[in-house]
Amino acid sequence: MKEIYNNKSFEDIKHIDENGVEFWYARELMYILQYSNWQNFEKIIHKARISCENSNISVRDHFTDVNKMVQIGSGAHREQIDYKLTRYACYLIAQNGDSRKK
Repeated sequence: MKEIYNNKSFEDIKHIDENGVEFWYARELMYILQYSNWQNFEKIIHKARISCENSNISVRDHFTDVNKMVQIGSGAHREQIDYKLTRYACYLIAQNGDSRKK
């Protein structure tokens, strides 16, 4: 999965919902920010959510929990946790991430 994001930029992974609102999926952003492990990236998301809350900004407006069905190796499907993020949420994640990453 990581390989398909190697040459992508932040704007390349932007999605637009049915209301014209832009958003990013955390699992796609993870690769753009050079993380390979979801559990480690979730810790950064948690820190970013706390930063949002500490700024008296509604976390729900910027971090939306979503569950997706994904196909696994056996051909079966399973539910996978992800987040729909606003541009501000992505900024907070980048600010709270590993400073050694670009």
